[in-house]
Amino acid sequence: MAFERVCAADEVQVDSPVKVEVGGQVIAVVRDSAGELFALGDRCTHGDISLAEGFVEDDTLECWAHGSKFSLRNGWPQNLPAFEPVPVFEIKLEGDDIFIDPTPIYKENN
Repeated sequence: MAFERVCAADEVQVDSPVKVEVGGQVIAVVRDSAGELFALGDRCTHGDISLAEGFVEDDTLECWAHGSKFSLRNGWPQNLPAFEPVPVFEIKLEGDDIFIDPTPIYKENN
């Protein structure tokens, strides 16, 4: 795994996604209401819309254009019109910095 620094942890506020690029991947970094960090592919699989411009609700990231919500934990859509998952990325916090491995992970829908 080749983790790369993407931003300072304090740049990612609760419920306010941040778009970063690492290893040629555009990624939405999200801090949920519990303070947990997640990294998802930034493009909605339904309409090629930036998910970093969307809304965090509970444990999902919602596409602002058509309303598909993607699980922060596994990338799977929770409702239509999207039916394909977005990739998730391994994320870790080291000190005050966020690091992401740009190798996409696809998880089972569970």
